[in-house]
Amino acid sequence: MLSVYPAIFYQEEDGISVVFPDLNHLTTCGDNMQEAMEMAVDCLAGYLFTEKMDGSPLPEPTPIDQLDIHCEDDTDEERATPRFVNMVSVDVEAYAAKHFNKAVKKTLTIPQWLNEAALAKKINFSKVLQAALMRELNIPVA
Repeated sequence: MLSVYPAIFYQEEDGISVVFPDLNHLTTCGDNMQEAMEMAVDCLAGYLFTEKMDGSPLPEPTPIDQLDIHCEDDTDEERATPRFVNMVSVDVEAYAAKHFNKAVKKTLTIPQWLNEAALAKKINFSKVLQAALMRELNIPVA
């Protein structure tokens, strides 16, 4: 499912900054517009993925025509900086599968007798370890 949120883009001395006002003013940046947009997509995906994993509700995106492009604590200089709003979209599940849920190989040591007993029962070591780690970290097991 595609998630779409408005983001405020503006030029700074060292690149382009991006702010998501609906997501607690989540901020990222890039050296140029291409990188800023790539970072915005990554930032949005990471935030939404984490909120979903935590079971937190997601805020509704503010309609683009109702968005205030300035923060209440912006200085006069910051208010004078040209800004524009662009919608940033990401399929969080597809992005997470490619970037966040990538499998990594781990080496572990267990007693030989335990290994033999598990092999005899055709236990999937990876599955058992993942479930145990999720329980240990208080992450709901799907």
